[in-house]
Amino acid sequence: MLLAFLAFFPMVAALISYLVGRRSKSLRDSVVMLSCLAEFLAAAAGIVMVIGGRTLSLEIPGFCGFGLSFELDGFRALYALVGAVMWLMTSMLSKEYFAHHYRNRNRYYFFYLMTLGATLGVFLSADLFTTFIFFEIMSFTSYTWVAHDETPGALRAAETYLAVAIIGGMVMLIGLFLLYVTLGTLRIDELYVMASACADKGVLWAAGLCILFGFGAKAGMFPLHIWLPKAHPVAPAPASALLSGILTKSGIFGIIVVSANIFRADPTWGAMLLMLGLITMLGGAVLAVFSVNLKRTLACSSMSQIGFILTGIAMSCLLGEENALAARGALLYMVNHSLFKLVLFMAAGVVYMNLHQLNLNDIRGFGRRKPLLHFAFLMGAVGLMGVPLFSGYVSKTLIHEGIVEYVHLLSEMGKSGEVMLYTLAEWVYLFSGGLTGAYMIKLYICLFWEQHPTQQGVHEAHEHYMSPLSALALTLSALLVPVLGIMPNRTMDPIADLAGGFLNAGTPAHAVEYFSLTNLKGACISLAIGVIVYLAVIRPLLMRTENGVRVYVDRWPAWADVEERLYRPAIAALLHWGGVIAMIGSEQVLEERIFRPIVAALTIVGSICAKLLGSVTDALAYCIGRTVLAMRRPVDHAHVGNRVTYAVGSVADGVTEGLNRTLWRRNRIHHHFVGRMAGMWDGLMDGVQRITHTMSYGLMLFGLGLCVTLLYLMFYHG
Repeated sequence: MLLAFLAFFPMVAALISYLVGRRSKSLRDSVVMLSCLAEFLAAAAGIVMVIGGRTLSLEIPGFCGFGLSFELDGFRALYALVGAVMWLMTSMLSKEYFAHHYRNRNRYYFFYLMTLGATLGVFLSADLFTTFIFFEIMSFTSYTWVAHDETPGALRAAETYLAVAIIGGMVMLIGLFLLYVTLGTLRIDELYVMASACADKGVLWAAGLCILFGFGAKAGMFPLHIWLPKAHPVAPAPASALLSGILTKSGIFGIIVVSANIFRADPTWGAMLLMLGLITMLGGAVLAVFSVNLKRTLACSSMSQIGFILTGIAMSCLLGEENALAARGALLYMVNHSLFKLVLFMAAGVVYMNLHQLNLNDIRGFGRRKPLLHFAFLMGAVGLMGVPLFSGYVSKTLIHEGIVEYVHLLSEMGKSGEVMLYTLAEWVYLFSGGLTGAYMIKLYICLFWEQHPTQQGVHEAHEHYMSPLSALALTLSALLVPVLGIMPNRTMDPIADLAGGFLNAGTPAHAVEYFSLTNLKGACISLAIGVIVYLAVIRPLLMRTENGVRVYVDRWPAWADVEERLYRPAIAALLHWGGVIAMIGSEQVLEERIFRPIVAALTIVGSICAKLLGSVTDALAYCIGRTVLAMRRPVDHAHVGNRVTYAVGSVADGVTEGLNRTLWRRNRIHHHFVGRMAGMWDGLMDGVQRITHTMSYGLMLFGLGLCVTLLYLMFYHG
């Protein structure tokens, strides 16, 4: 019952809160907070059970043996508690944050609780099929967070987020099919034994790469990170805290499953993952250094910190049985990063709900004479930077020691070339940590030490800048950073002992001396690099003097946007060349022997299915649009009614028109075939464009994905 409650109660509470919200907003807010509190108490009860030696499991039957399965062990209980804490704290802030300048709060809270259930469903899943189902639900429900403001920037960022989620989910599904066909199971606790006995390692690698693609997209791993720097700045601050702090960890969850089971102690997989981690780590840090937007800086920081976690997972694979330090470091880094981003994004939310600005030049000096905000932000900053006596130092030190340990092993084996490469990796790790220090120093000084040239008096006049409830959420979250970091052997080590088995973490040969001179040396190197970068790069090069005032300048080149300069043109080129390739096949034999028999059979079926699917998805879109997803902008009456049917119908009409000309105009086939194919292609693209501008686009794709999954499960008899 506890597992079912954790996964499904928030979804029921979402519906209740929505219905209550139609009558009373204040009562709705109370229902949401009480629901999050109930989830927290259930998660706390679960972790008490696990500490007491109990494990729980739940099976919900389904097609062909593929139902939903859940399990509660150390890692799952820990992250259920982390998720519940984050939702509880952000719900306390959300009441004030949304009270004055936001609309569509009912919609936000509905998907807020739906995402809570889906996220805990991911972390509690006992097999990858269950993981996939809840992972996809989570992606679609959290999409509304990014699109919440409904500004052009928010809608474009949401479009990118949804595209990455859909593509990643479908590629992951392919990997899961391959994995199941090869191993005969998707249960996480069976993967290692079955993968070890599998002789076809090529198929395992194909499946592993597809699964890595899907989970890496959600985690924000390079080169699938494009959604992260754009989604966080436009989403409401409480949602940004969850996107960064917990939803990215759902991607890390899947990467751990693959790395610790299918590719356990595989040096090739570890080396590949390390390369991706280092690029993600360094790239995100560089973007954050250049950013002049508070939430964008924190978003780019999240990308960088995901790279640190990936580095720890990679070193765990490389070290094999000697992976105790690296694996425990990766686990603790996950927990710490969730905590830091909870604190920092909530602090950013306090700034935004008072000023409605995020540019550093507009918000500078806001934190002066605000000791509570100052304390909370400082705790998040020093924790993220890895300052000794704060929890972030512990996880950074463990991963760094894992890299050093592997370098020593290579040296003992006489592999001098690899020693140089991994020594370089160590310095990339330390330098990226230094950049973390540089951009956090920039934010801290900007907010709490500098003065605004014209609005400082207005900033300091905000005496009641947050409610007692918001202050409580921020303070409690911030206090955890020093509490966990001052005595790590009594706080962080027990957490690693409880949950480390999920990462196949070994047991350290002896207690780690966190504050030894050797370990302090690595932290001091990174902090020194951070101070140098701030003084030698940020102050002189990323600021300039205007009217006698030093201002922050965005010097990141506009052309260096991977999404706009690479991905979108690549997709456009793919669509273009797809049309060209279709037009090339203009020989009569292709038309007579292939195209005509296929399209003659599919035309009628395709038209009926398109109309039927359009009607169903339009009905869903209409219902949701009138209730949960009601937009605040006026409706264009030219498209009221059957918009999705019209959109899908345009596909059928375009295809049918081209097919008719193909089937019935037998003369001059070669001469006119190119024109007919172009007409079909134009009709198809016009319909697709109409579909993608409706909310039911996501519902339709999600439904298609589930249909593919169910058909496979129903008819596969391998």
